[in-house]
Amino acid sequence: IQAEFVRLIMLSCCCFFQVLSALQIPSDAMEQPPTIITHTSGPIVALPFDNTVKIRCEARGNPPPEYKWTKDGKVFIPPHFTTNKTNHSDGTFVLHNKHLLQFQGKYRCYASNKLGTAMTEEIELIVPSIPKFPNEGIDPIVVKEGDPIILHCNPPEGVPPRQIYWMSIGLQHIEKDERVSMGIDGNLYFSNALQKDSRRDYCCFASFPKIRRIVQKTAMAVIVKSCRFTKLSVVFSMFEAPEAPPVRKPGLLLPPGVQTEKLLLKGERLQLECIPHGYPTPTIKWMKLGDKMPSRTKYDNYGKLLIISAVEEKDGGKYMCIAENSAGKADHYFDVIVEEPPKWQTEPPQSQLNVSGSDVHIKCAVSGKPSPVITWRRNAGFEQLQQTSTSMLDDTLIIHNARPEDSAVYQCDASNSHGSLLANINIMIMSECVKTFSPRAKDETPVTTEGGRFAILQDRSFQIIRAEKNDSGNYVCVASNTEGKSAVTAVLDVKDPTKIVDPPREAQIISGTTAQFTCQAEYDKSLQSTFEVVWRKDGEKIPLSFEENSRYLVADGLLQIMNVNLSDQGFYTCIARTSLDEDNATALLTILDVPDAPKNLTILELESPRNVSLSWVPGSDHNSSVTEFIVEYEESQWEPGRWRELQKVPGIQATAELALHGHLNYQFRVYAVNAVGPGPPSEPTKRHKTPPAAPDRNPENIKIQGHLPHQMDISWEPLLPIEHNGPGLEYKVSYRKLGVEDVWREHLVKRHSFVVRNTSTFVPYEIKIQSRNSHGWGPEPKLVTGYSGEDVPTAAPRDVAVEVFNTTVLRVSWTPVPPATVRGHLGGYDVHWLRKRSLLNPNNILDERQSMSFPGNRTHAIVPGLEPFSEYRLTVNVFNKKGNGPHSDPVTFSTPEGVPEQVPILTTSNAQKDSVLLVWGPPLEANGILTGYLLQYHLIMTSRRWTLININVADTTQWWLEGLEEGSLYRIHLSACTRAGCGPPLAQECNTALHCSQAVGGNLFASANPLFLPFFLLFLYMCLCFPFLLIFLLLFLLFLSVPALLNISSYVSDTFAKISWTAREEQQDSQLYVAYMNNREGNWRISEAVNTSQSFHIIDGLKPGAVYTVRLMAKGLLDNASIFEDVIQTRVKGAEGRRGDLSTQGWFIGTMCAVALLTLVALMACFVRRNKGGKYAVKEKEDLHPDVESHRMNDDTFCEYSDSDEKPLKGGSLCSLNGDGALGDSISRDSLVDYADGEVEFNEDGSFIGEYSGRKRGGSVSEPSGPSPVTA
Repeated sequence: IQAEFVRLIMLSCCCFFQVLSALQIPSDAMEQPPTIITHTSGPIVALPFDNTVKIRCEARGNPPPEYKWTKDGKVFIPPHFTTNKTNHSDGTFVLHNKHLLQFQGKYRCYASNKLGTAMTEEIELIVPSIPKFPNEGIDPIVVKEGDPIILHCNPPEGVPPRQIYWMSIGLQHIEKDERVSMGIDGNLYFSNALQKDSRRDYCCFASFPKIRRIVQKTAMAVIVKSCRFTKLSVVFSMFEAPEAPPVRKPGLLLPPGVQTEKLLLKGERLQLECIPHGYPTPTIKWMKLGDKMPSRTKYDNYGKLLIISAVEEKDGGKYMCIAENSAGKADHYFDVIVEEPPKWQTEPPQSQLNVSGSDVHIKCAVSGKPSPVITWRRNAGFEQLQQTSTSMLDDTLIIHNARPEDSAVYQCDASNSHGSLLANINIMIMSECVKTFSPRAKDETPVTTEGGRFAILQDRSFQIIRAEKNDSGNYVCVASNTEGKSAVTAVLDVKDPTKIVDPPREAQIISGTTAQFTCQAEYDKSLQSTFEVVWRKDGEKIPLSFEENSRYLVADGLLQIMNVNLSDQGFYTCIARTSLDEDNATALLTILDVPDAPKNLTILELESPRNVSLSWVPGSDHNSSVTEFIVEYEESQWEPGRWRELQKVPGIQATAELALHGHLNYQFRVYAVNAVGPGPPSEPTKRHKTPPAAPDRNPENIKIQGHLPHQMDISWEPLLPIEHNGPGLEYKVSYRKLGVEDVWREHLVKRHSFVVRNTSTFVPYEIKIQSRNSHGWGPEPKLVTGYSGEDVPTAAPRDVAVEVFNTTVLRVSWTPVPPATVRGHLGGYDVHWLRKRSLLNPNNILDERQSMSFPGNRTHAIVPGLEPFSEYRLTVNVFNKKGNGPHSDPVTFSTPEGVPEQVPILTTSNAQKDSVLLVWGPPLEANGILTGYLLQYHLIMTSRRWTLININVADTTQWWLEGLEEGSLYRIHLSACTRAGCGPPLAQECNTALHCSQAVGGNLFASANPLFLPFFLLFLYMCLCFPFLLIFLLLFLLFLSVPALLNISSYVSDTFAKISWTAREEQQDSQLYVAYMNNREGNWRISEAVNTSQSFHIIDGLKPGAVYTVRLMAKGLLDNASIFEDVIQTRVKGAEGRRGDLSTQGWFIGTMCAVALLTLVALMACFVRRNKGGKYAVKEKEDLHPDVESHRMNDDTFCEYSDSDEKPLKGGSLCSLNGDGALGDSISRDSLVDYADGEVEFNEDGSFIGEYSGRKRGGSVSEPSGPSPVTA
């Protein structure tokens, strides 16, 4: 009895804390329905390395609640989960990783006791699969220069965030710029293709940082075909810039179409992207129609990406991007719509304690865009709402004349296309208590009710008007009577109201697409676990299903209706609610679809059966006005069953006047078109037959051609079969000569061509063609003018004259041929020129022919591309479509001298204290008679003043540059000169030094130290006394005599030769040059610098069966000396080659060097004895038989050796640097006229094409003993 008394007293105190007041009665004081206090918020993404996934659900209540789970709308019993009544404290369960995939789905927790059932919002568990690209073969993409390219990535789905990269196989990033960019979709876009884009390793990589995984797509190949150059363009290339890809008007690779709708939620990041194509690469500009760009706007990806962070409703509207280049513009429109999921306008609905017999109002105040739809449930839907005692008014549920059995947990579910809100509201209905009481505030002091927001009502209830946050707390109700008194404490918690701040907006959606409504609401954050959004259509709950084929998707205040149809049109209400209150908003969804087929087609004849009026009744336009009607016909004679368009009429018109052809059996149908597209056609009319008649028109597109000189071919476009208007169609061809008195000649034909024979050559005619059938003639035809056949011209241009502008360009003029001699349409003039000889080598007759065509009737032309200092012969002829006329009388002329080309090589060697030796090769093209060279030099870092030396000897290729400063760095320029001037200089830098040593071979006397000779003589005397020292000396000298490069050999084929060598460790990364000369032609060619560590060099492009001289020339390490030289012969195709390699003859080389060194020792010994006054046999022999050659020898030693078939290339080393006039230089007086780079040919596997060798003939080239004298 006491407990019931306390419950009634408490009710009297607290039954009016409504809407914004949440009551919490101590559990030990009275029974309470279940209240969800915590639960897992979805969605949950299970990562591969998560061992377990915990889904929480906890509620309070008295009695303690029991828990039940559903998965995808069906009862679900979690593993190792019990609903034993002795353990009701928690509904949480745990899933283990290895079984996660079978538990993927949407869960909902229900907490129940005898007073009601509370439930959570849906908790989605997502178990993503491991992302990977499919294994696929991708064909190469072949495009022309200037064309756009799209490389599709199509990355796999995975755990966000996902990052996309484009790299090569070698993990080098593909460079992005204005032309090449990656879209938001991950594809790689090329606005226009260039030759450098050709590669075979474009790879798309997708990175998923959360699961620490990177996947790679199969590499893609792009082949860009270059633009082909014509002869004419090549000739003019010296006057114009290189030809670029053709200019292309701009377009958009992304996005497609004309307009794109962009729907996003308030607070999200707006990204609008426009990627253009065209050449030159278009630029992108952005604008917002009717408004300024938001201040938060940023641009990325070279202006192609527009970004607005934290988008607001005012940011919505029309945006436009414009792609522009020199060829034009292209644009695209974006319709940006900003919406919101449901949210509480103030706070979720609060639980209420009410007196029996009163009306209970539960307000679910939500907002959102589109307006949320509110759905009401009682005890989580397990009990039906009483239709007689409850009613719904907008966002409020009203329980009329509430009774204790109406006590329950009520759910307000507010949702729109962007999400939902859920609130559990505990409603307690108690019998009235009329005992006296005294309310006390939370600080145990009586509450003052006079003149304030607090009031005690007649039924002794306590009322707070306009509850505020600071009203929250504990309120004590004290009741007393003659039997005593009792008190109960009520907990008041004032929450923010739930309010929809971005309601759903009215939308017009095309049928078959996806409609979205958003509903964004604000609510008290402490009620987040109970917040939900519920959607209704036309007041009815939307039938949501969790199956894959469901058309409705509700998540996060978003209602998404996929594949909409006309039945989806209506009012959608979003209800945003919490367990305390709710709010709602409504929006209209209009479905746009293609028009229905017209009905009741009627044919009415007007003036004749060939003139009829067709009328119809339009069908529904489905909310999009009809823009036009299309009338189609089908006839049974020529194309039965095939419908063709006959006429278009405006959408506001429902009739059409039709002009028909004769002799046909028609039927008609009509379909309507609106902004969505064309609708279905109507049912066809009954057949309508038209009578035969004469043709309505004559043939068109008449062509007159002359394939032969004495005939004229006439052809035309025949009438269509339906245009015959009757049987027996034929054509009358009439023609006569133009401009003279002539009669019409007429012919009737059934085909659509006619040939007039035996005409004069290229004579104008008048032609007309008229159609007729068995019912009459067509209208009067129009006259057409044409010519009979052409013939080749008969006359040549006269008075051909040439004006030479410079060394390579001339102007040629002529008198045009008489028009009568052209005998056809003048095409233009051809200029032919023949280079007869170079004035540098007049005995060498050339036959270099070239020509250019100049269209139109002209009297002069500019001819480029001539060679300087050459003799030419030039002719001109006229041409027409039939061919070329005779050539004019030839004109002979000569081009003047030009400046030479740059010298191909300039080297320095033999650096002394104040001098250095310069060696160079003559220019490849002298373009005239060489008069000498211009030498310029200056000190680097200290002086910019150039010193000039004119070398007036044309056939020299070396020069001692003297008067330099010791140990200084100089820059040297050398230019070749003719009478026309000096050519471009070649630059070289060199150092002067105190002394230098030769790097080729071993020179015992390379040192300039004057103390060396006495020590050497003392050592020699000791060798005579002690023989073992002599043996040591011989071994030492043998070591010094080894050449710098070892094992030099050659492989010779029919068209190439491979020169191989072995470099010692100290010679690695040095440079040398390979020079070769065809002994018959006498022109030297030289390679680029070759690194000695490469150990070989390929000379390609040789002639089969020819004899070549090959030289190896050193630089730096070998002081520009000619290291080795030999003569080789390429083999004839089909002949067996053989290999030459003298590295195996080391014993012979060693022996010869030892003999040479022993001779050197003997000479030294003789020198010592002679200084002592002694005589020796060799000296006496020399006195008796003087040897001129021996007197000319110095301390240097020249070794030449060879064997039979296999031999190394012969080498020479000149090692004296004592200033005695001996010079070790690699370039002889032979002129190095022609230089070329060596190229190496490889097979697909990277190996050399088969090495072949041929029979070689030995030979040698004499080296100069010193520089030639030059007059400066």
